[in-house]
Amino acid sequence: MDASTVYLVLGVLAAAAAGLWAWHRWHPLSFWYGVAFPIRVVRVYLTWRSVASGCKLTRTKRAWRVTLDAIPVVGPAARSAATVVEQKRRVRRVDVEQAPRLGLMLPTPYGWRLRIKLLDGQIPEDYAKVAERFAHSWRVHGVRVLEHKPGRITLLATRRDPLKLVTVTAGGAGAGDLLVVRPGVLENGEPWVMDFRTVPHWMIVGATQSGKSNLANAIIRALSPQPVALIGFDLKGGVEFTPYAPRLSALATTRKESVDLLAELVAEVESRMAVCRAQGARNIWKLAESARPVPIVALVDEVAELFLMGDKSEKDEVAKTGTALLRVAQLGRAFGVFLIICGQRVGSDLGPGVTALRAQLSGRVCHRVNDPETANMALGDLDPAALEVARSIAAETPGVAVVSGQDGTWHRARAVHVSEEEAEQAARDFAPLAPSWDDLIGGPPAIDAA
Repeated sequence: MDASTVYLVLGVLAAAAAGLWAWHRWHPLSFWYGVAFPIRVVRVYLTWRSVASGCKLTRTKRAWRVTLDAIPVVGPAARSAATVVEQKRRVRRVDVEQAPRLGLMLPTPYGWRLRIKLLDGQIPEDYAKVAERFAHSWRVHGVRVLEHKPGRITLLATRRDPLKLVTVTAGGAGAGDLLVVRPGVLENGEPWVMDFRTVPHWMIVGATQSGKSNLANAIIRALSPQPVALIGFDLKGGVEFTPYAPRLSALATTRKESVDLLAELVAEVESRMAVCRAQGARNIWKLAESARPVPIVALVDEVAELFLMGDKSEKDEVAKTGTALLRVAQLGRAFGVFLIICGQRVGSDLGPGVTALRAQLSGRVCHRVNDPETANMALGDLDPAALEVARSIAAETPGVAVVSGQDGTWHRARAVHVSEEEAEQAARDFAPLAPSWDDLIGGPPAIDAA
């Protein structure tokens, strides 16, 4: 090969490398689907047996195999000094290492999904325990068991952390749907959806500077332009929710006010129940639009303050508060009343009322917390793996949380940053949409849910 040919080949290779770099730099998603993912597919399938063996997921079984045996030839044919051998095929049973069978590997914007057929005696937890080993073997950010069916599981691998930088626009795609909030993204790159008609009540826990208040800002900003009534319970003297007062139909800042407001809220639920019964409807969504009452979303900040007692004289108020919240949680979904319970510290030591209330809050959001009891209260009855992930959230990643609710599984998620100024501006802009609380409980105007 002459020098000109060598230079030509080198030039072509350099141009190809530069083109691939530019493709990866300026169109990373199409580069992933067109180049990187096919390479990953080949690598995962070729190395699967060794990876599964290293993770102790293989089994040894007896199988029939055809082997070639070298047999020395004895007789006239072996007169020469060289040894003469003859190859003969034999069928025998040998020990064979069996790996779980891989199914289809499908790409996602941030990685891939991989279906696996389990071997006899294996369970999904066997794979969850070695997820970190998978991540190191495949050189990815993380691997987790996404879903499972009898005898099969699906692994979700993420190449990089999609929660490192969240830039979702206000409300996300589909903003404007009644009682739907899209505050950020999930770890699989999909929008984080809070649909109150599907998951009516939510528990949001997190330490100071963990992102809990930011999530509340995002929820308020998303609900402000919707035809719903917002009410607040803020026992920090009103410092958290008072800036949003223009959009709130009612705000309680003391325990006495909270007890009275909750009593009115329970009475409103009972009133709506009577209307539905008279109309033969199971819930308000079965009513005619002209008779449908306004949905109510109640936000409770620092729920622990509602259950703490300074002395025995407050015992009666605490009991009334717990009973009212529990009744709203049990009955509210069908009659358009929804709860968002927030707190830094939520534990069983606050009393049986908190534990009973937790059982009614199917939506859970757990940010970084200062004590394991709060994380256990939020996620302990769902999945031990979710609890472990929540406890490992770093302080330098505010807004990251473990979320459970919408699809029955849990995810890491992160809300887009919403400043207090943005939420306050939304409250002022949409203040005319806030119905008067007196008018609401006296005979709320109907709305068009469409």
